[in-house]
Amino acid sequence: MPVSDDAASVLIRHPKQEDYYEVITSVNDWWGGRSMADMLPKLFFVHFSDTSFIAEKGNEIVGFLIGFLSQTFPDEAYVHFLGVHPNFRKQGIARKLYECFFEAVRQRDRNIVRLVTASVNKESIAFHTHIGFQIEPQETQIDGMPVYPSYDGPGNDRVLFVKRLSS
Repeated sequence: MPVSDDAASVLIRHPKQEDYYEVITSVNDWWGGRSMADMLPKLFFVHFSDTSFIAEKGNEIVGFLIGFLSQTFPDEAYVHFLGVHPNFRKQGIARKLYECFFEAVRQRDRNIVRLVTASVNKESIAFHTHIGFQIEPQETQIDGMPVYPSYDGPGNDRVLFVKRLSS
């Protein structure tokens, strides 16, 4: 999928601590009022900026990817949170953020990327499979979708993804 002209005009950079306020005050609106802000503490902007990215158009943050290197699994990295402003979706910005993350983790000799998403987030599931993530098999399925039941606590079923990066 080619990057649109809109995505080409978006600057991708590492987050700064001062970006946190703009992101945290927007994230619930970006998810249609769903409460997401609690999932994004400031520590990610402080301690994981080398493997996280901000998409900026003009002076406005229009997307972000928060990711980090696994300390437990030396060949893995993890994407904790990806968000794109609703007015800028389907323009290649999320893909561009992922390309930057993939390059950053490859440079650190990581070749496996993992993430989870809510089993109800059909848009996220479709996007991630479209860009090459595989859904990890699970014993439990909901509507034909493999889910890890109560992964993030009771009733918080998740779909687990993995992507193997080529060198």
